[in-house]
Amino acid sequence: MSIYNELKDSFRFGSNLTKLIYINLAVFLIYNLIRVFFFVGGTPVGSSYAYLLAVPADFASLLIRPWTILTYMFFHEDFLHILFNILWLYWFGQLFLMFLSQRQLIGVYVLGGISGAILFILAYNFVPVFAMETADAIALGASASVLAIVIAVSTLKPNHTIYLLFLGPVKLKYLALVTILIDIISIPVSNAGGHIAHLGGALFGFLYIKALAKGWDLTYPFNWFEGLGKISFKKKSKLKVDHRSANPDHDYNYRKVQKHQNIDKILDKISKSGYDSLTKEEKDTLFRMKNDSVN
Repeated sequence: MSIYNELKDSFRFGSNLTKLIYINLAVFLIYNLIRVFFFVGGTPVGSSYAYLLAVPADFASLLIRPWTILTYMFFHEDFLHILFNILWLYWFGQLFLMFLSQRQLIGVYVLGGISGAILFILAYNFVPVFAMETADAIALGASASVLAIVIAVSTLKPNHTIYLLFLGPVKLKYLALVTILIDIISIPVSNAGGHIAHLGGALFGFLYIKALAKGWDLTYPFNWFEGLGKISFKKKSKLKVDHRSANPDHDYNYRKVQKHQNIDKILDKISKSGYDSLTKEEKDTLFRMKNDSVN
């Protein structure tokens, strides 16, 4: 199997966490390959090209590029920026999925990113100290979305312990508190807009879990992501059913139902844990069903 096919299958059958990581990596690689292409051609891609994907603080610019409130959370220019975000997303995304669903992961990521963008925009438009920078200020990166996931799982399981290099066992509530404090005290030092966006994502992660505890799932509109990546191998039958038949084949119908139930279980397992979680027998069953649908 080619690398392309392996990556394609990993994306199609992988968890939503895998998909988020792949999308971030794909946007990073495509953008930087384009930069290389233009550089070799003698027209270096300046920061102005980043404005197509990064969210601006200026209201007028946002009206012209409204899609950026979504694209910015998947867009990175620098290698170290995406490296740390992907590592945090991977570690805490796995932890998140231990307690919450695939759909909720997507919802918290997207809504956390939007919350980060909103706080960033509001700060640069209504806090006087940022007034001179509003016209040119932009935000980019998955940090707000990732921090929403970090704070959400830390709020849900504050006493859950993880082991950090050089530090040993640390409870999530302390890790979350230190992370937020670092962002707050870093605002006057550098990248104020980025740290403000982080806090917006963190705020959403906290409020999401508090609302969930009261029975309000703010990620419910993302319900269609629950089965993202599922494949249906069912083929529409060309046979007409004669409802007047008095002798249905009960044994055939029973086997058919059992077969479909088995496939549904496999697809549910893929949506929750990814394709790699399947046993060899389950993969073979899925492969046979795929061949049957083609024949």
